[in-house]
Amino acid sequence: MITSDSSSDLPPRLGSLVFHGPLSEARATRMIERLAATAPADVLDIGCGWGELLLRVLEAAPDAKGAGIDINAEDLARGRALAEERGLADRVTFVEESALGTDRGPVDAILCLGSSQALCDPDLPHDPAVALRELRRLVRPGGRVVLGEGFWERTPTETELAGMWPGAHSGEHHSLGALVDLAIEAGFRPAWIETASTDEWEEFESGYRYDTEVWLAAHPDHPLADETRERVDRQRSSWLNGYRRALGIAYLTLVAVA
Repeated sequence: MITSDSSSDLPPRLGSLVFHGPLSEARATRMIERLAATAPADVLDIGCGWGELLLRVLEAAPDAKGAGIDINAEDLARGRALAEERGLADRVTFVEESALGTDRGPVDAILCLGSSQALCDPDLPHDPAVALRELRRLVRPGGRVVLGEGFWERTPTETELAGMWPGAHSGEHHSLGALVDLAIEAGFRPAWIETASTDEWEEFESGYRYDTEVWLAAHPDHPLADETRERVDRQRSSWLNGYRRALGIAYLTLVAVA
């Protein structure tokens, strides 16, 4: 058993990340400005993590209230602390709950970045079409959805697929064009289409592991070092030998058709 003393010097979880995804400050600012310009009254963040983007939207739209839902209690606690620091605690709620079948709509604006799987049946393959229909159900006509969703920049090779996560296959994601078509079929118009850059990916991937890598270098004999090293080595290999330059992230600003 690992005692509290031996684990007290563990690195903070994702402490070097501002956003939990390949998203730059500049891109986030532009997305927030476009969303805030619509003066939303209520904003829902699905799979919010610590809600950095949600909090920034609320700062930019001072009449809005927000709700962030996630199943990770640690991230939610970080979000509540950030809201307190920024004087937003009375305008935002962070709730530990599943997004599947949620009744928290309809709202004026939804953020769903890298978390559309939370809207789908976990016993079935992830289907962006299902998630998009759920997003349309949860947003008012004329409302906005900012969706961050994976797509294939190109068809990955068999070697790349073998280097990714277990069970990865080429049918797991759509092309960017097919993804946008699904959004239109679900009842949206694609107001803005943009994709994460190589720099954004590298900033995210390195930041994701930075604190842990520094900790491993300083604590090679810690009781948790072996399993931690195995985990981060596997994550890094999945990126470098698998999905790097094959998997993209699309940021779609969608308008719900009346």
